[in-house]
Amino acid sequence: MITTIRPGTVRDAAAVAELHAASWRTAYTGIVPEDALGDGLAAERREIWELRLAVDYGGPEHTPELLIAERAGETVGFAYLVPQPDGRVLLDNLHVRPGLTGAGIGRGLLDAACAHVARRHPGADLYLEVLRANTRAIAFYERAGGRRTAARDGVFPGGYTLPEYEYTWTAAELAAL
Repeated sequence: MITTIRPGTVRDAAAVAELHAASWRTAYTGIVPEDALGDGLAAERREIWELRLAVDYGGPEHTPELLIAERAGETVGFAYLVPQPDGRVLLDNLHVRPGLTGAGIGRGLLDAACAHVARRHPGADLYLEVLRANTRAIAFYERAGGRRTAARDGVFPGGYTLPEYEYTWTAAELAAL
């Protein structure tokens, strides 16, 4: 089945929030505290996505980009890119609908994210942060050419701290893709 990738808009907030919550519950069970995945997760994600997609960031060089993967009109994945003050771009989210992982959707989104950064932010590195216990995601990023560039503890809403890695694709690598 064909997957298309398009820019997201505020109209995508509900679908993205639902997919985001479902993905967290699948990928992070046993990794993050159970209460972080509880009943309020979907509402919290919706509030966050409605806010993120409605804010005026003051120009395209500062504006995050939401990429939506669709199949037959259904949102099956998304990626969210956030320009950072240090000149890099953070791949803040990359999620695929549970049950569809391994079907090339994530790789399509990652490739689109790399192309977007190379085009919109020439000279910028792309990086992401991934929980150390999320071994499936780590393997995916390493297969896609990401290089581990840092290890640290991430602080999350609710006050918990978890170890994470940073993976980077340099501007030169992005330009060569």
